[in-house]
Amino acid sequence: MTEQAAPRAGLEGVAVADSAIAKIDGTVGELRYCGYLIKDLADHSDFVETSALLWDGELPKQDKLAKLRTDMRQQRGLPTLALDLVQRLAGEQSPMDCLRTVVSALAIGDDVLTTDDAVNRERAIRLTAQLPTIVAAYDRVRKGKSIVEPREDLTHAANFLYMLTGTVPSDEEAEIFDTCLVLHAEHGFNASTFAARVTAATMSDIYSAVTSAIGTLRGPLHGGANTAVMNTLLEIGSVDAVEAHLDGMLARREKIMGFGHRVYKVVDPRALILKQFARDLAKQKGEPKWFEMSERLEELMKSRKGIDMNVDFYSASTYHYMGIDADLFTCVFAMSRVAGWTAHVLEQCANNRLIRPRANWVGPDDRDYVAVDQRS
Repeated sequence: MTEQAAPRAGLEGVAVADSAIAKIDGTVGELRYCGYLIKDLADHSDFVETSALLWDGELPKQDKLAKLRTDMRQQRGLPTLALDLVQRLAGEQSPMDCLRTVVSALAIGDDVLTTDDAVNRERAIRLTAQLPTIVAAYDRVRKGKSIVEPREDLTHAANFLYMLTGTVPSDEEAEIFDTCLVLHAEHGFNASTFAARVTAATMSDIYSAVTSAIGTLRGPLHGGANTAVMNTLLEIGSVDAVEAHLDGMLARREKIMGFGHRVYKVVDPRALILKQFARDLAKQKGEPKWFEMSERLEELMKSRKGIDMNVDFYSASTYHYMGIDADLFTCVFAMSRVAGWTAHVLEQCANNRLIRPRANWVGPDDRDYVAVDQRS
């Protein structure tokens, strides 16, 4: 009998490939993109530049960055088929279902059999430019509003908020949202990224890989946590009610979303930045309740359970202050993470090997077939 290695549930702690895109040290709460600390990128970079870093492994020089900004601004518009799909699906499917379907349809008319690095990088740029347009158009259509066309004179972040609301955001709000996209752009071999790499490893196309990633992100244990956080805050309703509500959830053994992390053993470094954003927006909007409720919940979870917040916790109130509906939060996650997904597709394709793990057999011993009339 062949000896089997002990499986690790959820592949926890198992290294499945070499990668130079993201480095995470969960023991000290450190995240780096291509060697750069996430705090430095949040302070000094923006989403477009960070995307270039993820795709190329280096920060771009000025001329290359300027070209990338122009390319992304010019590719924000959707083909007619994609727009028609959004309009048809907005009243029938959830935001993530619509996003998954439309991204898959973007492959129509493209020669997907061509998968060399340069072509896939252009596709990565186009997908990153177009996902915000899909999300904003979906939200406008379902609310009975006209679709707002993208504007090339606005930054990536400002343009999304403009397409969503019809109003150009303040510079401060656009900058905060842009940094949120930087924070969510990449995070190693998380579930959706691994799904994208598995798909790419079969030599399928980049659209299929991103569609796989979106389908994986849709699950509440991966991409839906900040939506759940916001729904919890809405249920609680006031700062005074936080403690009793939390104690009730704990007594019922309900999962408190936005706390704990598979990788980080200390505070998620992205969460600290988002907390400051939520605080700043609370002051800017003159509506401190959502931040104060979040802070109280954070304090109680730390004292009751000894568990730290993660990236999803304060992103909920941050996005809420920006007027983004809770059921769009996971789509916003996808708008950012598409940069990381496509970076991993490029990395996988550059040194590809089919991903084919094994399972340990735990079924019955060898059995002989028994005719149906002889079965007891």
